[in-house]
Amino acid sequence: MSGRHDKNELRQIRHLRIRKKVRGTTERPRLSVFRSANHIYAQIIDDIRGVTLAAASSRDDLQSRVEGSGRIALSSAVGKLLAERAKAKGVSKVCFDRGGYLYHGRVKALADGARSGGLEL
Repeated sequence: MSGRHDKNELRQIRHLRIRKKVRGTTERPRLSVFRSANHIYAQIIDDIRGVTLAAASSRDDLQSRVEGSGRIALSSAVGKLLAERAKAKGVSKVCFDRGGYLYHGRVKALADGARSGGLEL
């Protein structure tokens, strides 16, 4: 067996390395991001209880919230929607888990949208 990994396996390895350091607590849950080719998903997770507190994705009905066109604008709208849902559950501070993706493009837009929605990362 060769030691080569495909792109997704390398992302999984990076994600596990990040998860060793990033834990979501009740006071500061984890904002986890998953990015597919067409969509982006985010959820706020309390790792101690094993509970998802809030979730949002680009598959939700966001057409009225999107300012501009394209996937980056959509990712920013997902971040704002997630921040609204988190605020409704009483969450204001989160630790950011980029899921092994670079903090760039759609992942960064989601984080910036969550910040502008009132979450503290």
